[in-house]
Amino acid sequence: MASFAIVAIGIFGLFIGSFLNVVVYRVPLKKSVVSPPSACPHCDKHIAWYDNLPLFSWLILRGKCRNCGGPISVRYPLIELGTGLFFAAITARFFDEDAAFHPSLVGAASLVVLVAFLYLGAISVALSIIDLETFTLPNRIVYPAYIVGLVLFFAASILSGDFGPLLRAVIAAAVLFVAYFALVFFYPKGMGFGDVKLVGVLGLFLGWLGWPEVIVGSFAPFVGGGVFAIILLILSRAGRKSRIPFGPWLLAGAWVGIFVGNIVSHWYLELVGLV
Repeated sequence: MASFAIVAIGIFGLFIGSFLNVVVYRVPLKKSVVSPPSACPHCDKHIAWYDNLPLFSWLILRGKCRNCGGPISVRYPLIELGTGLFFAAITARFFDEDAAFHPSLVGAASLVVLVAFLYLGAISVALSIIDLETFTLPNRIVYPAYIVGLVLFFAASILSGDFGPLLRAVIAAAVLFVAYFALVFFYPKGMGFGDVKLVGVLGLFLGWLGWPEVIVGSFAPFVGGGVFAIILLILSRAGRKSRIPFGPWLLAGAWVGIFVGNIVSHWYLELVGLV
């Protein structure tokens, strides 16, 4: 059952990845993501549904527009494939097989949580690419994430009858938001306010899981981003004044916390002899 769910949701992720291609292109331009329909950037002809199937259409058409033969960037299938694999990994992390076999309110709560983290996975892909390309984290994506996260976690709390994780999630979101706001206030060159708004969302999701995930997810971005910056300096690919978007590292670090935060935290406590 778990394997079927992982594969099925992974395939669903391919279609979400196709939609994210639209989001990544249109949101920075402040365009609608639902209309007009997708079109070839070379000839402006609307893309038929059978030429818009994630991954497979690009392979069948060999990366070219059916109408004009113009090249279709390999980025599109890569985003689709990456999102599909990401969704499969998230499902493997959060799918509760016992709940699926024995339906209950608690089981329903676990499915709601899975939906919440799939949503976070989708916006993580979109925000990472947008920030890498435009150095922005659009409010059109970040602000709704607070509402979606709170609504889904509130629903999961009602179903499970346990409001402890929700309270911890809200506290973690507030703590991280204030902490990063202070960093930007005292050192504005280090990161932008978009990062502050995003970290509140990440704190909400990390906090739902636990404090070890919050701690690891909060420190991992600085470790990963710092190592990456040092490598760029060594390779002379960047200088001390070069701009490096921090949003992708915030997101990557948060997912480190989500997937292995508890494991890393326990390993560290063992290393220093506290457990």
